[in-house]
Amino acid sequence: MSTSARAGKGGEELGPTMPAPVHGERQAGRAARRARRARRRQEDRQYEIPLHLFGVRRRTVTLVTVLCALFSLFTLIPIVYMAFSATKTQLNINDSFPFWFARPFELFQNVSLLFKNLGGDGVFARWFANTVVYASLGGGGATIISVMAGYGFARFDFRGARFGFALVIGTLLVPITAISLPLYLVYAKAHLINSIWGMVLPSMVSPIGVYLMRTFSASHVPRALLDAARIDGAGEVRIFLTIALPLLVPGIVTVLLINVVSVWNNFFLPLLIFSNQDLYPLSVGIGDRAGGGASVLLATGGLASVLPLIALFLILQRHWNGGLLLGSVTG
Repeated sequence: MSTSARAGKGGEELGPTMPAPVHGERQAGRAARRARRARRRQEDRQYEIPLHLFGVRRRTVTLVTVLCALFSLFTLIPIVYMAFSATKTQLNINDSFPFWFARPFELFQNVSLLFKNLGGDGVFARWFANTVVYASLGGGGATIISVMAGYGFARFDFRGARFGFALVIGTLLVPITAISLPLYLVYAKAHLINSIWGMVLPSMVSPIGVYLMRTFSASHVPRALLDAARIDGAGEVRIFLTIALPLLVPGIVTVLLINVVSVWNNFFLPLLIFSNQDLYPLSVGIGDRAGGGASVLLATGGLASVLPLIALFLILQRHWNGGLLLGSVTG
């Protein structure tokens, strides 16, 4: 690329300058990007509903926004603390500012020590694999059951439907600690102590998932669309798989994330049924080593257990959108 020199007073050169055509092209490109952003903002405003139509004041929106920001900070502070602590040594973790880096940068060394020293013999990798298995089978199974049960409660009128749904929701009022002793006795009778299925089978029961899918099915799967498919001769299974299921994708993703996170972070149930540390998930394994004083390794282990959930959310977030019914019903 050719350059030209710009002369100042007295004929001295002030240095090379960008050729006028290239500078003009960059300005034109920036102007085009600004115009595209302004056009997208204008298009988005066409679909915005004024707040006064909801009966909401601007002050209320500001207050709710501030509360959401505070809640976000409250949620993110532990994760940020773990992220910075995982880069430090055991000596400077307490002497340095907790929310910034410190020298030396030991993240990769801490990750290596995590898999070698936290429990020994690579047990952390085993805990991680156990957690993936429990979350995949339990969270996936709970999502499948929740989708079918929620759709059935929402779109089929059968005797006892309201009582059955009320019974499902009523289980949310019973804390698991209140039934811990009967649960352990039942597990002992069923030979589910120190068994993978003892962790997976209860995880497939998700009352909150059934509630969310019932609500989502009632609002996103119109009866007119189902009746039209029945008139065309489609069976209930085909209607569910080809018509209802695609419309329920955003709700399914939401319930899947809730169930996977619930099983991934479950502490009480595996603590109750597992005495063999080779079957521990990450939550119990890291908690079991929390008394050892290796706070750097615990922070690194906590960060390693959080990152897969963040990655899963980022991968599935594109499915969190509405508008799937647009054009499905005409008339």
